[in-house]
Amino acid sequence: MHLKRVRIRSDLFPTREQYPFSLDVLQRTGELEFSTPVTFFVGENGCGKSTLLESITRACRIHIWRGDERTRSARSPYEGHLHRYLEREWADGSVHGSYFSSQNFQNFSRIVDEWAASDPDVLEYFGGRSLLTQSHGQSIMAFFRSRFSRPGLYLLDEPETALSPKTQLALRELLAAGTGGAQFVIATHSPILLSTPGATIYSFDHVPVRRVAYEDTEHYRIYREFMGR
Repeated sequence: MHLKRVRIRSDLFPTREQYPFSLDVLQRTGELEFSTPVTFFVGENGCGKSTLLESITRACRIHIWRGDERTRSARSPYEGHLHRYLEREWADGSVHGSYFSSQNFQNFSRIVDEWAASDPDVLEYFGGRSLLTQSHGQSIMAFFRSRFSRPGLYLLDEPETALSPKTQLALRELLAAGTGGAQFVIATHSPILLSTPGATIYSFDHVPVRRVAYEDTEHYRIYREFMGR
């Protein structure tokens, strides 16, 4: 593993009244250990899994590609500050990596196309085709296959959003292959991805965060009950 452990220094939080420091799960979870190549964060929307994932990304100094910012009626002055209260423990020093979310991938794809206008060889890194000329799911998988072949720390926020079940299975196979010295931390709702052999699953539906078995996740139980009707 590249990243061995993350500690949440809730004792140093500047406030406990405003987001994200108001989240009970962050106040009461001391640390998370990353002992397997693939770690999943699961839980209902709003539980804090994506918030922590993005903050870990920032704490590890991995760039997050942003799309166009939108004006919001209300915003916590502490948004984007959680990474300052995370302590990282590396196995052998920090490594390169990337952060993915479907929300910012289109912006990244446009930037790659702009680069390719002056240097077409850039597209060889993504299978030789513009990411914008492929379907959303195809372009995402082209990015994953090229990126994950290299050692590093890869953080993904709900990568299944634009992927069909068949393509989710392809991503699961990519994660299970464990090639290239890649380590993954993934927030997901997908029972297909959660079934990746040997993966660690942390449930944010428990306070503090708890490690759970695949069959004990809410996602697995709901899909099993539905398919059994």
